[in-house]
Parts: sequence; C-alpha cells; structure tokens
Amino acid sequence: MVADRRQTLRFPDKRCLAGWGVGKMAVKLDEIRSAAVRVAASHGLDVVDLEFIGPAKERTLRIYLEKNAEGRAQLKAAIAGGAEGLPERLVEGSLSVEQLSGVTHEDCAAFSRDFGVLLDVEDLVPEAEYTLEASSPGLDRKLSRVEDFERFKGCLVKVQTFEPLRNNRHWQGRLIAGADGSAGKTVTLDLNAVKQNSKSRKAGVSTVEIAFGNIEKAQLVPEI
Repeated sequence: MVADRRQTLRFPDKRCLAGWGVGKMAVKLDEIRSAAVRVAASHGLDVVDLEFIGPAKERTLRIYLEKNAEGRAQLKAAIAGGAEGLPERLVEGSLSVEQLSGVTHEDCAAFSRDFGVLLDVEDLVPEAEYTLEASSPGLDRKLSRVEDFERFKGCLVKVQTFEPLRNNRHWQGRLIAGADGSAGKTVTLDLNAVKQNSKSRKAGVSTVEIAFGNIEKAQLVPEI
C-alpha cells in the first residue's frame, strides 16, 4: 500500500561527524551522497536529498528517498489498472503520482540496513555518534534542482527569493512554467490559485516570473 504520509525509519547510535571542519564535512557529504545513490539504486530508489543536522552530540544523517522512474511508472500502471489500497486522492486525480514518493516502511528499512553497513565499511562518518534516518520527502518536498520545477509543473508551490520582486520575497502559487536550465530562464507562478498575502496583493499581478538563480528555497504546498 502506498501512503501519502511521510515514511521515516531511524537507526540510532551509529558513528558521527562531530569535530569536523566545514571544508572536510562538505567533502565527506559528497562521498556520503554518492554512496547513498549507489545503495538506493540497488533497491529501485532515488536519493532526493541529504542533510546532516543537529548539535555535536545529537547529529542526524537524514536521507530522503523516492521510487525511481521505473517504480513510479509501475504505480501509474497500478492506478490505471484499478489496483486497491491506493490513496483516494490519487485515484481521483487530485494528487499526482509525481507528488508521491512511493516509498514504504520496508523500503526505508532495507535501504538503512545496507547503507548503514556501507557507511561503516567505508568509514564515511567517523567518530562519536549519530542517528541515521531514511525518509520519504513528504508532500511538502523541497524543490532545488531545475528538473524539480519541470517535473512538478501544475502543483502549488511556495518560493522565497534572495532578492525581492515587487517588494516581496515570499510567493505562493501554481507552478505553470518551470526552468529548463538555459541562461535567463525563469519559473512562473499563477498567483490566482491561492489566497495571497498583503505584499503579493499589492503587487497587482496575476502571475510572477522568478529567475531560477534568484530562488533561495522552494517547496511543494500539499493540497489537502
């Protein structure tokens, strides 16, 4: 059964990154991401994101996972075939397959088991202790790559910019055009899709174009 709630599995008391310098940590995180991608691929999963957070003695290494393209295609086929046990909103079409990770608790457990072994064998996170978490990105998943904005066209998103547009850095609307990676490209939001804050209303526009390079952070907005 595919659920539209976040799936998370925690493995405490692993080894940790305490005491690292910023530069060294950045290098290690690249290595950790590469290792996570390898393990995820062996389970039919993709790594969406990775973060290492928390104070020195309570560090958490969190890996966000989703089914790979083949797995999502199988889910689409299951919907078309009238499979049982699917979320009602998914069957109705108010929720798209792309918004779901398709990841189950069993997926998180299998990935965490194999990834934890690899972390120890390759000594990618030496010293102290940390908690390893494998999780789906959730319906409010972050959008950070050009491909994300292309993939989730038609979804509600909220965007925070580095530099204000029309005196506003916070925008929310339906994503109607995504960046394609070319120089000067933008993402476009339909502001009529949601109730706007006062600054957005004062802007007096129904759509806003935001340069991809001006996006500080962005994420999906669940439509409940």
